[in-house]
Amino acid sequence: MNRWPRHRRTTSLLLAAALSAVTLSACGGGGDGESASKTVTEEEIQAALDKPTELTVWSWSTSLPDVAEAFEKEHPKVKIKVENVGTGAEQYTKLQNAIKAGKGAPDLATVEYNAIPQYALTGALVDLKRFGFGDLEDQFDPAAWENVNVGGGLYELPLNAGPMALFYNKKTFDKFDIKVPTTWDEYIEAGRKLQKADPDYYISADNGNAGLTESLIWSAGGRPFKVDGDRISVDLKDAGTKKYADMYQKLLDDKLLSPIAGWSPEWFQGLTSGKIATLTSGAWMAGILKSSVPDASGDWRVAPMPSYDGESTTSVNGGSSLAMMEQGDKQAAAAAFLRYVSAEKGADITQATGSFPARSKVLQSQEFLGAKDEYFGGQQVNRVFADSLADVAEGWQYLPYDVYAVSIFNDKAGKAYTGDKTLQEGLNDWQQELVKYGKEEGFTVN
Repeated sequence: MNRWPRHRRTTSLLLAAALSAVTLSACGGGGDGESASKTVTEEEIQAALDKPTELTVWSWSTSLPDVAEAFEKEHPKVKIKVENVGTGAEQYTKLQNAIKAGKGAPDLATVEYNAIPQYALTGALVDLKRFGFGDLEDQFDPAAWENVNVGGGLYELPLNAGPMALFYNKKTFDKFDIKVPTTWDEYIEAGRKLQKADPDYYISADNGNAGLTESLIWSAGGRPFKVDGDRISVDLKDAGTKKYADMYQKLLDDKLLSPIAGWSPEWFQGLTSGKIATLTSGAWMAGILKSSVPDASGDWRVAPMPSYDGESTTSVNGGSSLAMMEQGDKQAAAAAFLRYVSAEKGADITQATGSFPARSKVLQSQEFLGAKDEYFGGQQVNRVFADSLADVAEGWQYLPYDVYAVSIFNDKAGKAYTGDKTLQEGLNDWQQELVKYGKEEGFTVN
């Protein structure tokens, strides 16, 4: 249930067709059984669990079927049908088609945090304050809670979080006598030292990654997207974005980044050998390394993400939970399962699979923070991730068509990674298309 770049590589035309159908449309309305304005009490939620009910959930999460099975044992009259209809953007396209048709949507669906505005601002999702779930705020990390609140509404209960950190290959760093960088200037110097020592080694790999770009702009203080209802501003030339672009341009100019495509076999080979020496990513990358780079167990470590100016300001990359669709007519039972997934036993089941939690009680648990991870040489990596999450800068907003935005990133900014344009020029091209698309969809954009 994470925001992985490979999950977001869907053609622009396919997404554009799906998004344009509903961006500012009525979006299908509420379920037959419960109106959009009705408040649902806890008594009604519990009563719904005593009635024969089948809920349909669309999700690519590998842990959710186990969560559903546990829920069914506690509530035998409720059946949970978990369907994997595609990962990331593929599922979103099908979801948009169901919204356009006014039928066929599931009761619940996995929606990544960056995609919430796309559905929430068009009325396709249920505001969970209807069930009193706004009272659960204290149970979750503030940064994760901010991600699921859009335009005054609450559209998910956070399940996992993706605080940014620096994953580095200690074996490679030791081999070339490189110190762990604490600032981006030190990171650039580490890349130069690595390349000078052996041109087959790179500080990292990047041939264009919209999610990483957004996260690095975020941590630099950039706030390029501002959304107020149907009014949007796009400014990829603000001070924070320029700070990021100036820093990253040095990595590109000095060819310190491997051009290997992320998630390719060659990329995984580079991570295994240590020739790709670092990854700046969300906490979920720990699970990817364990499952896909097992031969490098013991070689990798986790450090705080480098800063721009010595301040421990971080950002998030990834994270998702379940959102409730307005089309559903079994919303009380759906609310019970949604809460079970994020705030009750279901969250424990998901956490056990390696998902980084968003619940405050877990993030404050000394048992969790002190757990030693043998893959990372016995390091207490949860402390690094938790500290990062505590330092996430406030105020970031995603566009209400961010799924589309990231799908066209490489088309518009990709030439910056091949040296045919500067990164700022690539971001300017991206901005031009984002403004154009927003206006075509009926937003007021400047």
